[in-house]
Amino acid sequence: MNGVVVKGLGGLFEVLTDAGRIVCRARGTLKRDEEKVLIGDRVELDAPDGESVIARVAPRKNALIRPPIANLDALYCVIAAARPAPALETLDKLLAIAETNSISAALVVTKTDGDREAAERYAELYRRVGYPVFTVSSVSGEGIDALKADLAARLASGGTAAFAGASGVGKSTLLNRLLPGVSLATGEISRRVERGKHTTRHVELFPEGGGFVADTPGFSMLDFARFDFFPLAELFDAFPEFAAYRGKCRYADCTHTGEGPDECAVAAAVRDGLIPASRHDSYRTLYATLKNKTDW
Repeated sequence: MNGVVVKGLGGLFEVLTDAGRIVCRARGTLKRDEEKVLIGDRVELDAPDGESVIARVAPRKNALIRPPIANLDALYCVIAAARPAPALETLDKLLAIAETNSISAALVVTKTDGDREAAERYAELYRRVGYPVFTVSSVSGEGIDALKADLAARLASGGTAAFAGASGVGKSTLLNRLLPGVSLATGEISRRVERGKHTTRHVELFPEGGGFVADTPGFSMLDFARFDFFPLAELFDAFPEFAAYRGKCRYADCTHTGEGPDECAVAAAVRDGLIPASRHDSYRTLYATLKNKTDW
């Protein structure tokens, strides 16, 4: 029997099959780290002793470390216009991870009712980069219909989409608006530290519109020094707005990090306002981290 892993907790996995939902464990050989079962995996079940177990995992199209999910087609990166203020470097890391895994990414700016000026500023920045951007308010319903239509189009062919971002940006509240049949716990922002509480503790897939939608735990950072998200050789392509300047620098070995605009085409594009300075800053930070790992 074949199915899709939609939930996992405490060593037990919930697999959606044509026969319904089956709760089971993974066979022992699948418990090694390199073969770990992930939410989103297409799996084959066996029942040698009358009890179903996950026996095999089908080849994956991709597998992410954070959020921990497999076979993702679309990633909605969620930030809040205010409370908590977005960390653009973390957002850029998440977008870079999507790019290197051939996952179609979009930006969702929530809480537009809290700070409309900031929401439009963030939206315009990433529209310049080339990403689809949705500005929404789960309170007023502003922008929900447009986002819902985009999500439906991505799911129509059986795709899997995930919503990911920092704690407190309103992912669960947003999904409650997008998926009326789903009731997710929501939290409030701490007034002292301006951070959200973790209301989502694990990745879970919800069947919707012919595909699946995933809610994911919030996070405050993506540690490239500790985890191998992707190598240095893939960094340039992880910033799609850089593509137009490939091969146009004065020197073939240009790193696009410290060279001036007279030597580096990327630096010149930043100077001319064609590439946002914050994106170049994120690139340079990632370059230094990945270069240091390469030199070990």
